Amino acid sequence: MSVAKKLAGQTAVYGVSSIVGRVLNTLLVPVYTARFVAAQYGIVTGLFAYVSFLNVVFTYGMETTFFRFANRPGTDRQELYDRVMTLLLLTSALFTVGLALLARPLMSLLALPPGHERYAVWIACILGLDAVAAIPFARLRLENKARKFAAIRLANILLNIGLNLFFIVFCPDVLAGKYLTPLQPLVARLYDPTVGVGYVFISNLAASTFTLVLLYRELLSVRLRLGLQPLRPLLRYAYPIMLMGLAGMVNETLDRILLPKWLPEGFYPGQDRLAAVGIYGACYKIAILMSLVIQAFKYAAEPFFFAQSTEKNSPHTFALVLKWFTLCCAVLFVAVSVNVDLVARVFLRSPEYLQGLSVVPVLLLANLFLGVYWNLSVWFKLTDKTYYGTYLGFAGAVLTIALNFLLIPVLGYMGSAIATLACYFMMAALCWWLGERHFPVPYPVVRLLTWLLVACGVVAVSWWLPLSDTWTAHAFHALLTLGFIGLIVLIEKPHRALGGA
Repeated sequence: MSVAKKLAGQTAVYGVSSIVGRVLNTLLVPVYTARFVAAQYGIVTGLFAYVSFLNVVFTYGMETTFFRFANRPGTDRQELYDRVMTLLLLTSALFTVGLALLARPLMSLLALPPGHERYAVWIACILGLDAVAAIPFARLRLENKARKFAAIRLANILLNIGLNLFFIVFCPDVLAGKYLTPLQPLVARLYDPTVGVGYVFISNLAASTFTLVLLYRELLSVRLRLGLQPLRPLLRYAYPIMLMGLAGMVNETLDRILLPKWLPEGFYPGQDRLAAVGIYGACYKIAILMSLVIQAFKYAAEPFFFAQSTEKNSPHTFALVLKWFTLCCAVLFVAVSVNVDLVARVFLRSPEYLQGLSVVPVLLLANLFLGVYWNLSVWFKLTDKTYYGTYLGFAGAVLTIALNFLLIPVLGYMGSAIATLACYFMMAALCWWLGERHFPVPYPVVRLLTWLLVACGVVAVSWWLPLSDTWTAHAFHALLTLGFIGLIVLIEKPHRALGGA
């Protein structure tokens, strides 16, 4: 097998495990929105937003650092693995205990009454276990054990989903007498209704524990090696990566942390702040459909970009890739936004979540610009000027915080959605502007912006033109979607035939 075929095969395995995992986890949203009221789901949304930040802190860039140092000539990989694992085992234990001790203050950030501290303890344990598993997973990738990596990842996801369905759907239904009533005594011993949304965290904790069991070979091979001196170069390399990761998390998840803090009490009549977070978080999941497309594209395009970088015609190729990527994402943006009421029937199973649907087009467009930014960022990756990525990430973080502060008190969760859109649009625009000076590519900027404006116009027409009859509305929305696709095919087909951007 050639090196190229081997790389392509492993990329496909890693990609499938990641994308399928995200799809399967997204399918839990209908379960949560059907079984939990918005305020309960707000707890899940808020705490997992903190998890995104704390995951970066718990691993503090050591996964990437392990890859970098393991590939240096003369490195004893086993010794490096031992030292990194020893450090992570120590820090994970300290962070987990510290976070558990801070359970009450953390719960107060979400405005939860006393008695929910166990959620924070479970979250702390999940973070600690996942941090310990990070380096064994990195070692599997380093040793080209893609199938084992993917199998363990998928086992984690499937167990998590299975336990969620068991505790959130099966057990309550059995106790309610909907089916399998002979099992009620057994279920009553296994299931405590007062735990409620806590079973979401318990399921994650069980899956993380099971992952470490599956990684037992990699864990048993560790020999504890203490000593700060050999770790100094590792930590110097790791901390900028951690800062970059934190900046990325600000742009991606900070809105769900800031929303319950900066939303005025009573902003949404009859709802508390946690309910608003739950509604926003559930609607945000619909926008993840765009993220899944971007993730799939990244797995295929990243090796392609680097392979094409030495070709004479690579700038033209990059421009063509961005053009068709943007047009495909524009079609998805229109299709989901125009038909969002149909999509919502799948994801949002309780009527109270539907009032937040207006944020979906904004968040879809925001994620589209994130995908555009990722395409444009090829210039600083190919020129080894990756520090520009850090600058752009922190610029986006500053804008995200500022706009959330200004807009949440005025617009509620729509303010958070607009802040996300503004952040990713600014990052894409700055990345293009800087790229023109360091690595010029003939991107058809005006043409693509025109198409995006047309897409926004189509979505606006579908939202603001009232149609009382449901079937007439569905037919009109389908025609709008097909009309937009047909317009792209009609206008862009000659360019495609000529190979133009």
